[in-house]
Amino acid sequence: MAPRARLAVAAVAALAGSSVALGVMPQSSGPLGSLGSLAENAFARVSSTDEVMVPSTPTPTPDWTPYSTQPNILMITADDLAYDDLEFMPHTRQLLAEQGTSLTEAIAPTPICVPARASLLTGQYSQNHHTVTINGERGGYEAMDHTGTLPEALQEAGYDTLFAGKYLNGYGLRGTAKDVPPGWTDWRATTDMSTYNFIRPRINHNGKLTTYHRYTTYVMRDQANQMISAPERAEKPWYMWLNYVAPHHGGPAEPDDPEGTSTTRPAAEDKHSFDGLELPDLPYMFRTPSDAPRISPSQKFFDAEGRAELRIAHEQRVEAVQALDRAVASHVLRLQETGQLDNTIIIFSSDNGYTTGGHNINGKLMHYRETQRIPLILRGPGIPVGRTLSTGVGNPDIATTVMAIAGAEPGRPQDGVNIMPWLSAPPQNRVLPLSAWRVNDGRKQIYSGIRFGDWTYARFSDGSEELYDLADDPYQIRSLALLPEYADELAQLRALSTRYAHCAGDTCPKEFYPAG
Repeated sequence: MAPRARLAVAAVAALAGSSVALGVMPQSSGPLGSLGSLAENAFARVSSTDEVMVPSTPTPTPDWTPYSTQPNILMITADDLAYDDLEFMPHTRQLLAEQGTSLTEAIAPTPICVPARASLLTGQYSQNHHTVTINGERGGYEAMDHTGTLPEALQEAGYDTLFAGKYLNGYGLRGTAKDVPPGWTDWRATTDMSTYNFIRPRINHNGKLTTYHRYTTYVMRDQANQMISAPERAEKPWYMWLNYVAPHHGGPAEPDDPEGTSTTRPAAEDKHSFDGLELPDLPYMFRTPSDAPRISPSQKFFDAEGRAELRIAHEQRVEAVQALDRAVASHVLRLQETGQLDNTIIIFSSDNGYTTGGHNINGKLMHYRETQRIPLILRGPGIPVGRTLSTGVGNPDIATTVMAIAGAEPGRPQDGVNIMPWLSAPPQNRVLPLSAWRVNDGRKQIYSGIRFGDWTYARFSDGSEELYDLADDPYQIRSLALLPEYADELAQLRALSTRYAHCAGDTCPKEFYPAG
């Protein structure tokens, strides 16, 4: 028996309800294919016991009354901002979290820049918007289909749509510097590779290129505040996506930067403001989980010099977050000064999580909690005040929710759900598919998996697996995949992963289940 009690219910409809019939599932020689025989065995094992992880009956969707008048929507995102970075953002916590609702278990199902932001543009998982990585034929700006996106849907619903900051990686390269993607009323995007030059960004303002010799966070802040203050904001409801590049790494390099580790660049007044800041003292730091397979990136080793470099990188990330935090405060103040605050929903989030040393990783992309989890705070009319909620959501849900708030008709099938009805409900669990692809071209899938409540499952390209229970192991330092007493949990999550690996629209998991 597993040491933690499982949910006991009498049916397995949540698993067995797949449209794929058992016994005729397509076979695959690849470890991330449909896994027909494995899934069939898993369903057989589940059907022999009452102890299934996902209840047969979901929680009924709570009543939610759409807005009678269309509110403004300001979505602020930061590049590579980890959930735990909120600790160093007092203005954001005071002005947004304390005045709204914080979702503590929001994740990026594909936790890397372009796929995550493409989900924010479409309401779809990576396998459906087909922009699965940052480079190559399946990654970056040129791989993205920019039609049927959220801004187009909002324009159709009567909104002005505004963009400022970093768009998708690769925007501005190979003759795309003057592109303005469809659906945007006012477009002010940095162009690569100036996006990563923190003191000399170049912005495409509706087709006109201008280079600025100022710290990039302040340039983006001022561009956004100009749009918020424009007289035409009083004429129509508006949606703005403001995407800061900090605390993503960038340059120019400085003499005190480590030689072997990429770092970000703080604003001049924030340099050395956190001198000596240590890395988090947490059990997963520089630790390979027990029974992690050989293919796991957690098998990497950082020596003393590497750890010292990561400490500096962490320190500079926190310093770069200070200007971002002040910028968030400036936007709230500008909304208040212009009389728009009470009619504006503010959404604050990130594209993916990030870690400097957790599980022996410097970066993102993997299935561990610190690289998946994103901050997600909503404030505004109709949003509960001062609430912290552990309901599981993914970043496709953010786009779907924005369209629901605006009363817009999506231009694509939605994998996500409108989370507004759930903000006042008790905490819920949700099945969320996970996936990642090779960074350089996206041709090869690295892993697929499932997050459900406390459980995380991942299957790598070589067929090896990891399984974690956050209730007993919150820092994911012991994989359970090889332990016989967790065979039932492993089988059920494997079956869920198989079922939803290629979900699209209505076949994606949208049900919520009581947590606890």
